[in-house]
Amino acid sequence: MDLLRFITAGSVDDGKSTLIGRLLYDTDSIKVDQLETIQRQSKNKQEGEIDLALFTDGLRAEREQGITIDVAYKYFSTDKRKFIIADAPGHIQYTRNMVTGASNSDLIIILIDARQGVVEQTRRHSIIASLLQIPHVVVTINKMDMVDYSEAAYNSIVDEYSRMAQTLNMKDIRFIPVSALNGDNIVNSSPNTPWYTGQTLLDLLETIDVVRDLDFSESRFPVQYVIRPQSDDLHDYRGYAGKVLSGSYKKGDKIIVLPDHIESEIEAVEVHGIEVEEAFAPQSAVLRLKDDIDINRGDVIVTGSSAPIVSQEIEATLCWMDNKPLTAGGKYLLQVQSRRVRCIVKQINFKLDVNTLEKQEGIEKASLNDVVHVTIKTASPIVYDTYTSLRANGGAILIDETANTTVAGLMLS
Repeated sequence: MDLLRFITAGSVDDGKSTLIGRLLYDTDSIKVDQLETIQRQSKNKQEGEIDLALFTDGLRAEREQGITIDVAYKYFSTDKRKFIIADAPGHIQYTRNMVTGASNSDLIIILIDARQGVVEQTRRHSIIASLLQIPHVVVTINKMDMVDYSEAAYNSIVDEYSRMAQTLNMKDIRFIPVSALNGDNIVNSSPNTPWYTGQTLLDLLETIDVVRDLDFSESRFPVQYVIRPQSDDLHDYRGYAGKVLSGSYKKGDKIIVLPDHIESEIEAVEVHGIEVEEAFAPQSAVLRLKDDIDINRGDVIVTGSSAPIVSQEIEATLCWMDNKPLTAGGKYLLQVQSRRVRCIVKQINFKLDVNTLEKQEGIEKASLNDVVHVTIKTASPIVYDTYTSLRANGGAILIDETANTTVAGLMLS
């Protein structure tokens, strides 16, 4: 059974948490004791009704204010697929949380209030989805019950969003009219929208093809851990554990270990402790090599078909997530996959206006939620692909070493 990671995003009060709560409730994915707790905590509801948003608004402050502050992760499964849901905040000051949740998502659900149409935060979230190259976008036009399930209102929003999406070069976009509160077109098709003949939200999530999104042409295997049991029965065992980001690895493959460009050959491949002929993305595996060479955490094992970039000077687009501004000369830790190195931000090249996509040059600092293009110098080489060529190996984060916090998410170029 495969896994789909998706995130919900939208403006404040568009109903993101309610939609996820409805999805969990209607698929019987909520435990009895949790359901009883939420029933007791539901406020201002008619007798028998449940505040579905409470299933994802987990923080006390969120429940008291009726808003989502942090990204809430939920897990559920059906007979067809497993899911990890990230419910992102709608407030502009929490946009950084949305970026964090979207960075590993296969699909994004963008909610639009049928009464409000496309608003500024809709555009902002759509631009971020475009920058992060999330493969699939599902636009759920929510609160259709508040506009009497009007087909004209639905079509107007579809037309407006489609025009914007075309300028962002967004590829796979689906539209669904829903009422998260009433459950229309979430799990079951709604008789209130006879003019809509497409899939329900759950049916789309269960059937959308994410395997085709994987890149099997480039083989990338960042080493996360070197296994050396040094026991009597495994005295000479040396395995390299990690996740196959893209491509595949099989016994007999000629490989190169980067950044030191050491060549060897795969002697064995193990998955779940069992020796197999081949491991492929997105499996976790252990590779054993014929040669006894020095490999460390953060090194990348690749096949000879196409090599990634190995460099100490990197350009990247980043979303700044810290209250303290970013300025040229700032020193941080840069982490790409399992490799972490010290670095300095040499310069800020330009700022990207998230509403117009215009480049603003002459920028001296980046503030919270700003998207900027920077040049970074690292203390030692890192191995990466450009984000546009291989998303799985083109992302990174900046870390404030003193506070031990992530201050930026990066798309390498």
